[in-house]
Amino acid sequence: MRPRTWVLLLAAVFAVLQLANVTGRDTPDSKNYLSYALSLSGADKREAAAVTIDHYCAGRAAIAHRGQNVDVVRFHAPDPAPRVLEECRKQEWRAVEARLAAGEAGGHTVPFMPERFMRIFEVRPGYPVFLVPFVGLLGATWGLWAAGVVITCGGGVLVFLVLRTLSVPVPLALTGMALFFVLPCGTTAMRPMAEGLMLALTLAALWGCALVLEGRRTRAGVALVCAALFALFTVKHSQALFLGLCLAGAGAAVGVRRRWRGRAPGRGVAALAAAGCAGVLGTVLLARLLHYPSVSESVQDLLTDHFARPDRERPWAEFFQLQGNFWMEWLRRQLWEPLFVAALAAGAAGARRRPAFGAFLVAAAATGILNQAGHPDINIWGDRLITLAWLLPVLGVPLLLEPVVRRAVVPTQAAPVELVR
Repeated sequence: MRPRTWVLLLAAVFAVLQLANVTGRDTPDSKNYLSYALSLSGADKREAAAVTIDHYCAGRAAIAHRGQNVDVVRFHAPDPAPRVLEECRKQEWRAVEARLAAGEAGGHTVPFMPERFMRIFEVRPGYPVFLVPFVGLLGATWGLWAAGVVITCGGGVLVFLVLRTLSVPVPLALTGMALFFVLPCGTTAMRPMAEGLMLALTLAALWGCALVLEGRRTRAGVALVCAALFALFTVKHSQALFLGLCLAGAGAAVGVRRRWRGRAPGRGVAALAAAGCAGVLGTVLLARLLHYPSVSESVQDLLTDHFARPDRERPWAEFFQLQGNFWMEWLRRQLWEPLFVAALAAGAAGARRRPAFGAFLVAAAATGILNQAGHPDINIWGDRLITLAWLLPVLGVPLLLEPVVRRAVVPTQAAPVELVR
């Protein structure tokens, strides 16, 4: 079969497997994104609240039902789903009604939380805009599921394209695609949250880097990086800042390394570094121009449990103390179950086989570390904030295995463009 047939087959298998969990993937933040998308579709606050609350509480009820089915003591007890559904609806409506009565009806999101907290989501229109056609055509439950499948499969295809642009054999490019699906990045991308779109856009930027570094369509590659950074700004502007900063640093590191070895840095590397710098500068300027919440506001949100408590008088001192505590506990847990650390090490070893691209790959993965450092909360579900770091093994492990495969089979030398022929 042609490579594109394998890609489509792998994506189709992944999509079918996701039918096992159509409901129950939501987090509390999912309510904000869904209500934003419904508002963009034309729903008023109460209509958006009704659809969002029904969807969210149905997921909570489904989780309660599944949990009791396998509870060794209460598996034969009455189904808790109706009770959980009713209690959840009452709790959510009580909070929303109180805030609507207090006049908190501005913006696109339903006021599930204090106004200062909701402002953080108001400045993230990218993911809700992406959701609009799915939710409009399929409703909340199937729309969110279908959007997650499209985002995750798109990320897998981008992994394949990046590796083929680097002339990695087709079997290993498909391996990278499969790794994206089965590692935590695939699980996270399927959640109705912004992280899936962040993963896909970061991979788009890495594809642009690969196109430039391999000397293929340099202008298109740089344009792709710039477009990905701009799109990231609409999804989560701090991520655009992190990625621009890391890409600029990677470009500088590659340029210095080449100078050290008596070689010219190359126009492509300089262009990528410039694109990263432009992303940083553009993000800072646009965020200030649009009056986005500041870094200090984000720190207060973290330390006050989403503004449920009074603002901290010395937020930065407490923040840095929490940073030290967080990373010590994080490292302890990683050494206890070292899969993530081992995967990062394998990915880094593979990245060394393509030194220039490897620098940009490590830089993109480092944005996951920076994202986690900005929110040192050990209780956030599934390490989703650090998920971008999993891109290092997703792309690095196939590069690490490349010599073995090339010795074992005749490599496929066709250009990546064959995928769309």
